[in-house]
Amino acid sequence: MSVFDGIPFFAGLDPSYGETFGRQCIRKRFSEGELVLDFDDPSTDVYFIVSGDVRVLIRTAAGKEMILGDFGPGKFFGEMAAIDGANRSANVTALTNAEVLLVPPTAFREIVLHSPEIAERLLRLLTSRVRELNVRLFERSVLDLRHRLYAELLRMASPRKGHEGQSIVSPPPFQHDLAARIGCRREQVSRELGAMTEEGLAEKVRGGLVLLRPGVLEKRVRDAMNAAE
Repeated sequence: MSVFDGIPFFAGLDPSYGETFGRQCIRKRFSEGELVLDFDDPSTDVYFIVSGDVRVLIRTAAGKEMILGDFGPGKFFGEMAAIDGANRSANVTALTNAEVLLVPPTAFREIVLHSPEIAERLLRLLTSRVRELNVRLFERSVLDLRHRLYAELLRMASPRKGHEGQSIVSPPPFQHDLAARIGCRREQVSRELGAMTEEGLAEKVRGGLVLLRPGVLEKRVRDAMNAAE
């Protein structure tokens, strides 16, 4: 059995490669709230999440944070440092108790370069991340706070089972986390969420924040984007 078994990115990996490079990898556990990686860290391993969840964010010298995303089992991070050798560009913290597989950069590159299927997988993932960052950058440039919040909630939400036409963000997001995602103060998020509730666009329920009319939010974001262009 290979250490890569069960990790989607390595699906289709030649067993001989799994055996050869698997011996170079190590598993590491992190407790909830523990720092996994820090900004400007010189390490270059790639981290594959076996269990648990982590948060990736950028923190300024003044302590202001911008959340880039939360990753769960099957996801990975740190591939850029493995490719270009530069210091880490973000901070990663364990949201829950987590276990990760650390893959050395040489092993990661060898596997990618000798497997067209895995190389294609990496290219698609990197392209997806660049597209998402472009969208976020554009939103930051042209949208006001209200519409940035709409866009972020829509990204975080999934269809609500048993309630056609509704979406839910579960577990319910903390207001300070939403603020860190869209670049504002917690009080501003609180005010906008209150306005959404009054307008019948959102509702707090046990276990989540329900978007009652996500189609309306999508149209408002789209219209704001078009107006900015």
